[in-house]
Amino acid sequence: MKNKKNAFNGSDLSGDRSRFKPTKNMKKFIYALILPLVVVSGLVFAGHEIKNGPPEKSTPKPPSAAEMKADRERWEATPEGIKYKKWEASPEGKKVLAGAAKIRKYTSASSNMEAVVTSLSLPPGSRLGFGVMARINGDDYILSFGLENAHEFQQLHSLKVNDKIIIRSRSVSWAPKYLYPIVSGDYVERDSKVIYKRAPRKDGC
Repeated sequence: MKNKKNAFNGSDLSGDRSRFKPTKNMKKFIYALILPLVVVSGLVFAGHEIKNGPPEKSTPKPPSAAEMKADRERWEATPEGIKYKKWEASPEGKKVLAGAAKIRKYTSASSNMEAVVTSLSLPPGSRLGFGVMARINGDDYILSFGLENAHEFQQLHSLKVNDKIIIRSRSVSWAPKYLYPIVSGDYVERDSKVIYKRAPRKDGC
């Protein structure tokens, strides 16, 4: 009886094993199910790596002419803008702007301008650093060199009133608080000798 029972159990187990033994078709079916999952998992992982990668640097887009015009109009509606527009329309403002326009072709090209030193000090209340007053083509200008550092302006301190000099500048500006255009001094020559040349900025600009 015991042997029969064992035989029964043995045959039953062998029957179960044979019943769940995967066939070739079943293997192919399982493989066909797993393969797409592997591919999808790989794509998701790759996408995750791309998202977590270093972000691409985007170049800031310069403002368009319309945007610049809109910004200016907004500023002109502010108290400072209204004050500036009044100065711009005043006789003082018109004189300063005309003087700036007179030498713009020279500053745009950074070409030589003949000048005569008229004063060794700037107008009271000026906050432009070291500078002198100079006359260019019959008009008076503030010739500003900025904040003084070490011995950079040493030879400029030797200037005297009525000295004839050759100057170069890359910019001319103005502000309502000043009665003269402001010329940024980049180069000064006296008696065919260079007495000042602005050192290039460390950032290369």
